[in-house]
Amino acid sequence: MTKMPLCFVSDLSVKPEVLSWSPRIILFHNFLSTEECDYLRAIAKPRLQISTVVDTKTGKGIKSNVRTSSGMFLSSEERKFPIIQAIEKRIAVFSQVPAENGELIQVLRYEKNQYYKPHHDYFADTFNLKRGGQRIATMLMYLSDNVEGGETYFPLAGNGECSCGGKMMKGLCVKPIKGDAVLFWSMGLNGESDPNSIHGGCAVLKGEKWSATKWMRQRTSY
Repeated sequence: MTKMPLCFVSDLSVKPEVLSWSPRIILFHNFLSTEECDYLRAIAKPRLQISTVVDTKTGKGIKSNVRTSSGMFLSSEERKFPIIQAIEKRIAVFSQVPAENGELIQVLRYEKNQYYKPHHDYFADTFNLKRGGQRIATMLMYLSDNVEGGETYFPLAGNGECSCGGKMMKGLCVKPIKGDAVLFWSMGLNGESDPNSIHGGCAVLKGEKWSATKWMRQRTSY
């Protein structure tokens, strides 16, 4: 069993930076400690499987060339571990969404040339709304350094250009830095899904990109 680290991040050390108001995107520096990042990677590595996307008809995961990473979900039992509870609490504090409204944390690994094409996190069908309602926000946490490419790309945010997997693209890119996290909202202030929240994971050019994702819903999810 992976040994749990005792070093947690204080909420006071987290530094927020607003990147965009439309769509709403906030970057949190120092969101996770090095020990928390390493722990999530350690428990995920032996359980990684080819990533899937959600089937709008069944709600189950299906393979797709839209995303080419490997991933796994933490279990309900692991969610009770003190280190995971500390991370969940921090997400709830900075997102202002109750922890119980969130899905289980997913850990992902992107190797060279792997990517996630631009997509929305909110659901366009009714089947997936049955448990917890619509996805309203996402906290994406970066677990590794020393990676080239692998930026999180928002094509409809910002007014300039940015490097996405080595290519200059119109929009906003967030470079994956270990311990940082980006919070973005799939739902606008009007309570409706925000099409401007479309985003993707740029291709990794060198190294490995590790991340952890927490999707938050309108009501209790589990």
